[in-house]
Amino acid sequence: MARTLIRQARVLTLDDDGREYATADILIEGSRIAAIGPNLAATAVDRVIQAHGKLAMPGLVNGHFHSPGNMMCGALTDMPLELFMLFEVPPGGEGQVGARMAYAQTLLGAVEMLKAGITAVHDDPYHNPEPSPEGIDAIMQAYADSGMRATVSINHPNQVEHEKYPFLKDLLPPATRQRMEAARRWSAAEIGTLYQWFLGRWHGAADGRLRVAVSNSAPQRVTDDYFATLSQISRAHDLPFNIHLLETRLQRVFGQEVWGKSLVRQVHDLGFLDERVLAIHAIWVDEADMELLAAAGCTVAHNPVCNLKLGSGVMPFRRLRRHGIPIALGTDERNTDDTTNVWGAMKTAGLIHKIAEPDYRDWPAAAEVLACATRGGARGMRLEGEIGQLKAGAAADLILVDLDTWPFTPLNDLVRQLVFCENGASVRLTMVAGEVVVEDGRVFSVDEAALKAEVRELAVEFGASLAATARAAAVLEPHYRAMLMRALDVDVGMERRAGPMHP
Repeated sequence: MARTLIRQARVLTLDDDGREYATADILIEGSRIAAIGPNLAATAVDRVIQAHGKLAMPGLVNGHFHSPGNMMCGALTDMPLELFMLFEVPPGGEGQVGARMAYAQTLLGAVEMLKAGITAVHDDPYHNPEPSPEGIDAIMQAYADSGMRATVSINHPNQVEHEKYPFLKDLLPPATRQRMEAARRWSAAEIGTLYQWFLGRWHGAADGRLRVAVSNSAPQRVTDDYFATLSQISRAHDLPFNIHLLETRLQRVFGQEVWGKSLVRQVHDLGFLDERVLAIHAIWVDEADMELLAAAGCTVAHNPVCNLKLGSGVMPFRRLRRHGIPIALGTDERNTDDTTNVWGAMKTAGLIHKIAEPDYRDWPAAAEVLACATRGGARGMRLEGEIGQLKAGAAADLILVDLDTWPFTPLNDLVRQLVFCENGASVRLTMVAGEVVVEDGRVFSVDEAALKAEVRELAVEFGASLAATARAAAVLEPHYRAMLMRALDVDVGMERRAGPMHP
């Protein structure tokens, strides 16, 4: 078992007691932290890392992510989610990628995250037109090869496209509606069988770095029996259950118009709302929804940059926290945040809620935001106590941040400057499960130059695929736009977006 000693670091543990050390050592044995404290013995140590002038802290956790969007940073004009999804998961099955593309684009995101000090990711990959063992293997192998910690699901809905939305069925031309209804849909038995294979092959792989999660995408996108199968798998194996809930105003309208209740209430009434659920976005929630999420023990995944990019709205951060709901912080995908950088999501979360909360005493404190990007993400991955904090017995997922850089000059308040000044450029070392995977800007697990060259080569193929997707989306766009406009006439009893600017 390898033993590593990090010497003379400033240490921010983010543990239950909030311990900080002006100078301390960290002893790592194998994949775990053995001890933290001043002047630890350096006997029988394989490597000593001198960290004077550097901060040792938990690696950041990307609490919600979709790796299939990694090739699309900067590729799309900004648009609401319901139009954006015509490019992300086109109902006609356009935009298919092979296993090599899936591997390369997943590795691309992993490398970008690791270099910025993001040691763990909760990935919810979607599959066009449907998942396959080959595609899943490609994603998981990329994470295995990168050295990153990853919890990964299979995001594959099975509902007829026009049934996922209010009003759309009546707005579509009959031929288009019929094509949607004729499209192949997976059965509950099929997704259950695939998950059993997935669990047997990848859950706990790479010495425990890789884990499986469950996803139904969103309750309005799956049939009840499909949902039930996924919930049962989550409970049987104690897996996180990813559910996008009330991301947009249109989804609030859907609940009112189709189910006569909110999406959160629907999941509760079906009996599927529990402590394993990661409620993703949770922007258009009301007090009753928050009470249900809190009572069930759910975690919420907050994606502030994505929420702004798609015009979805501002999540009620303080109200969720008052209900005691844990919050993870994510970037969503590289085509809605345009980066994988959790540091940017932290700063945005620390700023956007200031214009949503009139009482400045309710604004998120920097320490709260940092906790979302570390311990909150760990909670969402069901790895609470394992990652997101530094303590004896926890996984050795940590980073060293150089304090002799401009973001920390002068150093007035460490936590505030981590949240509002740093962007990941000061990270000098990234360790996952006791292994140094990045040091002084070098990724040891990947040939970066070769990966960049391959991604640029694959981008030609991807561009042609994206062009085909765009042509299909252009045909559907007027009908989806009409749906969005019609939904604006429905009173939902709340507002989560900035109103028009009046003189």
